[in-house]
Amino acid sequence: MIRVLVADDQPAVRAGLVLILDAAPGVEVVGEAADGAEAVDRALALRPDVVVMDLRMPRVDGIAATRRLVEAGLTGVLVLTTFDLDEYVFGALRAGAAGFLLKDASAADLVTAVRTVARGDGIVAPAVTRRILATFAGPAAVTPLSVESLTDREREVLACLGDGLSNAEIAGRLGIAEATTKTHVSRILSKLGLRSRVQAAIAARSLDT
Repeated sequence: MIRVLVADDQPAVRAGLVLILDAAPGVEVVGEAADGAEAVDRALALRPDVVVMDLRMPRVDGIAATRRLVEAGLTGVLVLTTFDLDEYVFGALRAGAAGFLLKDASAADLVTAVRTVARGDGIVAPAVTRRILATFAGPAAVTPLSVESLTDREREVLACLGDGLSNAEIAGRLGIAEATTKTHVSRILSKLGLRSRVQAAIAARSLDT
């Protein structure tokens, strides 16, 4: 069972998200939060597998809440955005969010995104275009020089992340075990100083441009 915490300051939106997720097989909403501070507190208490996080909320916004949760290694964070302000998306990327979904996404897309984040993979809505990803990654610290610290296999895995592949898909492409893939991803993040596989995917794409 995937345990989910839903954080959104709009009660009607929050209720809709809860309704969709609770109706999905194998998914259970274990808590709700009306702002980022409450999201962090409830995540500490409930230890959900995934936090569905709105970005613009009172007291503590979704970016700061995401950063706290990622730094604590508590849970995967799937952020919801209207995508009308790039800096919110970039801030959440830098904070280590595992996935991005637009607020107008379908119920099926929401459930799929939650499942993806829960199994340790990353997901970015198609509307987050390559141009915007490149804009984010351009000033990042990841350079061809820093990638030299990676082994040949880790570079292959990084390229697969750039292609948007899941751990299972990477394992299939490279002919290695999924557990080995997870180990490679963890080492890549550590060596490149990144917080999430989404950041790694963006870095890989920026290195190709």
